[in-house]
Amino acid sequence: MLDDPARDDWQRPSEVLRVLELEPAMTVADVGAGTGYFSVRLARAVPRGEVIATDIEPDMVRFLNERARREDLRNLRAIQGTHSASGLAARNVDRILVVHVWHHLGDRNAYARDLAAALKPGGRVIVVDFQLSAHRGPPAEMRVAPESVVAALESAGLSASVSPVVLPDQYIVEAHQRP
Repeated sequence: MLDDPARDDWQRPSEVLRVLELEPAMTVADVGAGTGYFSVRLARAVPRGEVIATDIEPDMVRFLNERARREDLRNLRAIQGTHSASGLAARNVDRILVVHVWHHLGDRNAYARDLAAALKPGGRVIVVDFQLSAHRGPPAEMRVAPESVVAALESAGLSASVSPVVLPDQYIVEAHQRP
């Protein structure tokens, strides 16, 4: 399901990647990477950079490292995160992508601080999650309003806003370090 080709129709991965404004030598994190739907796309988009894929499930980490070897993506490595921390080193990444994860987080403010700490100067965090009125995604009671994501990221010292890029059933929140 995570890598179903039909997902491209509603996930619009090329539009999400455009929002990231990637450069070929960047270090990018895919937080909550699962089987690597975005991770492999990111690895191809930053051929001279590095992609750090995190997941809380050891089997997903193992699967994604095997997938990187199988697909000869030498710039992709998966690491284990936890429910409360991404696993990313401080001041280590240029971009952080968080897709369909925010609604699972317990302490969103603490997690936002963890992500903010992982950013290099000029870094950005992009959160993609399901709209409250979405036709797919988690149960309605689990969904998080984009304004709540913005508030958590701003509480971490980032400047955040809802992106003008619209996806079917999802929103995008963009955050960057304040000058």
